[in-house]
Amino acid sequence: MSEQNLQSQTVQTTGHAWDGDLQEFNNPLPTWWVYVFYVTIAFAIGYWLVYPSWPFGKGFLPGIPVPGISKITYVNSEGETVESHWNTRALLAKKLNEAEEMQKPYFSKVAASDFGQIAKDPELSGFVLSAGKALFTENCAPCHQQGGQGVLGFFPNLTDDDWLYGGSYDKIHQTLVNGRRGYMPAFGEVLSAGEIDALANYVASLSGIPHDGNKAASGRALFTSEAAACFYCHGENAKGRQDIGAPNLTDKIWLWADVPGADKPEDKLAAIRSTIIAGVNKGVMPAWGGRLSPEQIKVLTVYVHELGGGK
Repeated sequence: MSEQNLQSQTVQTTGHAWDGDLQEFNNPLPTWWVYVFYVTIAFAIGYWLVYPSWPFGKGFLPGIPVPGISKITYVNSEGETVESHWNTRALLAKKLNEAEEMQKPYFSKVAASDFGQIAKDPELSGFVLSAGKALFTENCAPCHQQGGQGVLGFFPNLTDDDWLYGGSYDKIHQTLVNGRRGYMPAFGEVLSAGEIDALANYVASLSGIPHDGNKAASGRALFTSEAAACFYCHGENAKGRQDIGAPNLTDKIWLWADVPGADKPEDKLAAIRSTIIAGVNKGVMPAWGGRLSPEQIKVLTVYVHELGGGK
C-alpha cells in the first residue's frame, strides 16, 4: 500500500497532546447518525407543539387542534368548566370527572351511614374497598407501603392487631383527621450507661429475648422508679398506653427498635439500647382533615380498619 493511501486512512487528531504522546483523535460521527439526530430534534419540537406539553405561565402549551375532532368540556381542579380541543390531557380530565360523578352517590351514602352500617352493606363495603385502595395508594402508601405493612423504624404496620392509638373505627378516624406525633425522650444524657443497659435487658426480658437476669431485675426497678419514669407512658405492666401512643413492650412487636433484624441476642439488646439512648422523635403522621374530604376520610377509615386487626 502506498504512503499516500496510508496517510488518507490515518485518523486525524485535534492537535491537542499531553505528556508528549497522548493525543486527542478526531473521529466524526457517521453522517447518517447526525441526520437521524437532527430528525429527532425536529420531531420533538413538533410533538411539543401538537400535544399539550411545557408549562407556560399559569397553564401549559395546549397543543394544536386537530380538524374534524370535537372539543372536550371538563371541570378543572379549581371547579371551573373548561372547553378544550381534543387532546389526551383534556380527555383524562373528562374521564376523571365522569368517575367522580359515578362515585358521588356512593360517597353520599357513606356520609349518611355509620361505620357499622357500612361494614354490613355488601355493595357499600365493595365500594369502600375499591375507593379506599385508590385513596390509600395515593396518600398513605408512600409511608405505610402498598400493602400497609409499614417500614420498621419509621411507619407502623397497619396489617397486624397492634395499634399504638387504638384500632377502633373512631380511633382510626381520629388519627386520620388530626394526625399523630409519636415521641419518646432521649435518655442518653439522663441515665448512666449501666442504667441504660439494665433497662435494655429488662425490656428484652419482656419479649423473651436472652438477657442478663440481674441486669433485668435492676432495670425493672428503674423502669418503675422516678429516675427513669418509663411507667408513666408504658404503664407499670409495660403494656403501653393507647391514649398517648406509647407502645406495648410485652407483645414482641417492634416498631422503633430493629430487634427482628438482629440475629444475635447482643445485637437485639444493642437495638433496644440505641432507642433508649436516642429516644424517638420521628413518629410523625400528617393530619388529613384539611387535605381529604370527610367522605374520603371515612372511606379510608373503613379501609384501614379492614387491612388487619381493626378493633
